[in-house]
Amino acid sequence: MKHLPLNPEIFVTNRKRFVEKMKPASIAIFVSNDEVPRNGDAIYTFQQNSDLYWLSGIEQEDSMVILFPDNPDKKYREVLVLVRPNELKEKWDGKRLRKEEATAISGIETIVWLDSLDGLLQPWIHLADNVFLDSNENDRKANLLRSRDYRFIDEMKSRYPLHQYERAARVMKELRAIKTPLEIEVVKKAVAVTGKTFERVMKFMKPGVMEYEIEAEIVHSFLSQRASGEAYGSIIASGDRARTLHYVSNNQECKDGELVLMDFGALYGGYAADLTRTIPVNGKFTPRQKEVYNACLHLHNYAKSLLKPGISIVDYTEKVGDEATVQFMKIGLLKEEDFKNEDPDNRAYRKYLYHGISHHLGIDVHDLGTRTEPIQAGMLFTVEPGIYIQEEGMGIRIENNVWITENGNVDLFEGIPITVEEIEAVMTR
Repeated sequence: MKHLPLNPEIFVTNRKRFVEKMKPASIAIFVSNDEVPRNGDAIYTFQQNSDLYWLSGIEQEDSMVILFPDNPDKKYREVLVLVRPNELKEKWDGKRLRKEEATAISGIETIVWLDSLDGLLQPWIHLADNVFLDSNENDRKANLLRSRDYRFIDEMKSRYPLHQYERAARVMKELRAIKTPLEIEVVKKAVAVTGKTFERVMKFMKPGVMEYEIEAEIVHSFLSQRASGEAYGSIIASGDRARTLHYVSNNQECKDGELVLMDFGALYGGYAADLTRTIPVNGKFTPRQKEVYNACLHLHNYAKSLLKPGISIVDYTEKVGDEATVQFMKIGLLKEEDFKNEDPDNRAYRKYLYHGISHHLGIDVHDLGTRTEPIQAGMLFTVEPGIYIQEEGMGIRIENNVWITENGNVDLFEGIPITVEEIEAVMTR
């Protein structure tokens, strides 16, 4: 853990929110992610299960959270399960959490060692009628491996076949989409680290610099500010490569006269920031670059104005598409007949803007949340329209993070340079 200690009330509150959604006589069990092998005797850097982290703040492997609000023994109504510290293993892999340390992080008083869990878990299950188990219900999940959460589901159903099983993920999708003010405070730290890094990169930029050198500046800046690192693989795409949405090669030269699209965000305290800026390599936009950039910025601001409680992401995207059509005609990308003859399922503007405008943000960069139901206060979104012109070898995207409240949107990147004039002013100092 590189970040400063977080307020454990974040996780205390999150557990209370989940327990309120549980049926009577229910137990909920969340397991940590696998340690995933690479090659030889190496493993990938461990990444905690997002739901378990949301409930506890625990980043250590071989962990579990058990919630049983109707347990007759009050001590065991919420339990954190940890691997027992082992002196020999710690000599190789480093220190593991002690009970008092885990309680300070999570706010959970009862800590049980994993090797003693079976004797406790079986009578708890016998007292419960319903068992909430977790799984990955991300709509874009691509992992076909049988991960630990699914293997645990198989094990529980085999051992206790007559219980009623419930989908914890369904509840998590609802709860995690609504960020508490305590969570937003952590996101703001990730945003501050990211914003400071962007200003550093603007001053570093010059013709001839390599994309990977910019990436190195970003990672250095993140770590020097106590972030865990990148929330996702940074996209540093100069010239025509900016039209590739998830370009991560980051191995080409940034040339004089080109724009460079940079999509990056810090991970701080388990929460992600997600920023995109497109800036001129030489510090000065050409007239055409400025024209397209300002059209994109107009779409960005228009999209933010629409993000309010009550609208769905689907309807919001359609409205942004209507405005994109108008802007693309103004800058010469579309003609009137393109609009009149467009396919409703593949609108004309999609030639130049071929991705969604917003996604939920939080512990995961593409965080849990609905696309079809109305937006609610408390949700946290990216706003990231783009314009990608194959004929001109140009790609521009502008992205900020916006928290939806009853009193209006809060742009967490407010004050970070975004206009042509602001960017040029920093780059030409």
